[in-house]
Amino acid sequence: MSTPLRIGYVPEHFSTPIYFAKKHFGLDAELIPFPSGTGHMITALRGGEIDVGIGLTEGWVAGLGKGDASEIGDGGYRLVGTYVETPLCWAISTGAERPEIASVDSLMGGKIGVSRIGSGSYVMGYVLADQRGWLLPTVAAGTGAELASPYKDFVVLNTFENLRKAVNSGEADFFMWEHFTSKKYYDSGEIRRVGEIYTPWSSWKIVASTKLVGEGNKLDSRVEDLLEKLNLGIKHFNENKEEAVEYISTHLDYSAEDAREWLKTVRFPQQTQGVDQEVINRTVEILRKAGVLFENKGMQPDAMIAKRR
Repeated sequence: MSTPLRIGYVPEHFSTPIYFAKKHFGLDAELIPFPSGTGHMITALRGGEIDVGIGLTEGWVAGLGKGDASEIGDGGYRLVGTYVETPLCWAISTGAERPEIASVDSLMGGKIGVSRIGSGSYVMGYVLADQRGWLLPTVAAGTGAELASPYKDFVVLNTFENLRKAVNSGEADFFMWEHFTSKKYYDSGEIRRVGEIYTPWSSWKIVASTKLVGEGNKLDSRVEDLLEKLNLGIKHFNENKEEAVEYISTHLDYSAEDAREWLKTVRFPQQTQGVDQEVINRTVEILRKAGVLFENKGMQPDAMIAKRR
């Protein structure tokens, strides 16, 4: 009998089909929550603490694209599946009593709160800066530091709760987190919404440890079974929206009203198996433009994928 997979996931509304796969379709796995997100899962995959991670596209791609083999070895994981087809809406938040922060433009040169270096909240800070024209060339051209940092500091805060506290205390000026996860705290008045930014790519991908990827990128049968069970969990999710709302509003940190609104915005794939090469190429291209990745450093986009669509 094979050992159950240890699957890292973010315990937010997007995790509902994973829960359904386990509850209704016998997914044989240990589900391990990572509330601090994709950056933490990368560390856990490389440390052998989990076998599979379900997290944000930009985090996974940046994790493989940032380091050379001398720094990250084989990278620790490869992309094997697509979990969400729609982009992610990152809400940009500041403290409730921060009148000096009136708009997104007042964040340039400020202190950005992130969960971890390399996480989605970190990577999207650069994508925001690129879209806003905040990335300035420096005298360090050719050294791997061609662009000046658009922010005074990246304040690493690990959890969503710490990020909310930091923008109120002044430790950080702003942070970015998924819109519906943030909305409850706008409604309560704890934090204030400044703006939003959408990922220019489909938002969630599934990765597997390189230990589960064999010759010719053949996947361990447990990973193939996971992808099949996720397909069933997604089908159940699509056909049982009220059960999804009940689960999200009773087990996770959302109101039923917000859960219903989120359902209108999200699209999961019918088949989770495989990743579009073009999506990863585009993500790498944007992350290079934004100064997160560099042309001749790190893993190339085609080597990041073990299973293509």
